[in-house]
Amino acid sequence: MKLRMGLIGCGRIASKHLEAVVQNSDIVQISAVCDVVPERAQKASLEIKDKLGYKPEIYIRYEELLQRDDINFVAIATPSGTHYQISVDALEMGKHVLVEKPMALSTDHMQHMVDLSKKKGLKIGVCFQNRFNPPVQELRRKIESGSFGKIFYGTINVRWNRKEEYYKQASWRGTWEQDGGALMNQSIHGIDLLQWMLGGKPKRVVGIIKNLNHPYIEAEDLGIGIVEFESGAVGIVEGTSNIYDRNLEEILSIFGERGTVKIGGVAVNRILSWRFVNEENHPYMNLPDPDTVYGSGHVSLYRDFCEALLYNREPYISGEEGKKAVEIVLALYKSFVDGKWVSLPVDFSTEKMKG
Repeated sequence: MKLRMGLIGCGRIASKHLEAVVQNSDIVQISAVCDVVPERAQKASLEIKDKLGYKPEIYIRYEELLQRDDINFVAIATPSGTHYQISVDALEMGKHVLVEKPMALSTDHMQHMVDLSKKKGLKIGVCFQNRFNPPVQELRRKIESGSFGKIFYGTINVRWNRKEEYYKQASWRGTWEQDGGALMNQSIHGIDLLQWMLGGKPKRVVGIIKNLNHPYIEAEDLGIGIVEFESGAVGIVEGTSNIYDRNLEEILSIFGERGTVKIGGVAVNRILSWRFVNEENHPYMNLPDPDTVYGSGHVSLYRDFCEALLYNREPYISGEEGKKAVEIVLALYKSFVDGKWVSLPVDFSTEKMKG
């Protein structure tokens, strides 16, 4: 069986979704593309025609796309602040949902999405594609095997550059209503990896955010946080878009009593340090960098999501999993507002940051 999907949103990240469809064309066909800018949808449709020989139908209003009975799932690649409503509308119309990060900008909205999918007997997958990177998978296996012994702490350092032109390309970027800042937008993938490696059950957080260099946006261009997990491990978060004069690095580091691992590269795609008893090297130290910070994980993510639908199992990154990193960021925002440590779970949204 070949699944039929609709792509809602044909902007910056859509190229990775199209690549994933092309690479998984044996099990998925893209039947429709949608964007409020018709030229973007037309471009996406023509790319599929050029590479796969058929032309997806073009829509401007996603509500019309959702009316189609032949579509099994939709991939949502629209601005962050629209993810919730489009996801809910899709679920109500009986479609499975694969949604870009962050799945929503409110803890209430995320929980509603998860609850509604269960009520409808549908699946939600979240695009944290870096979990599929080979070095990340190797690190995960070491953690699950107990090779680290006790894990002490981990860090995620996202040291990137975003200039004014980036924000001018789309008015929603850097706003509290539709986006958030360096933590929610640029660092959310790394925070997801950090919490996944440290046990996924944060106990409390404390954070500080600042806008030091981007007066034309509402949100932060620097975020620093400490996350204490129920396991006793500590996570340290550093995310910024202020690095001169271009992206520097994204580094995930995990430190335990019998292991040290550091993963970097353009998209957390190469092992930089790999130290265990009688094990000081790894073949993935020499992997090439991908073309962009998005990496190539969407291909594996699509494969997994489609197989989850075909074989009726949970996606590797379900809605429940996709909530975790976003809740940590929202807790860090709340901590900054309250000026103190914040215990999890929290009830918060980026809209509460306004003003």
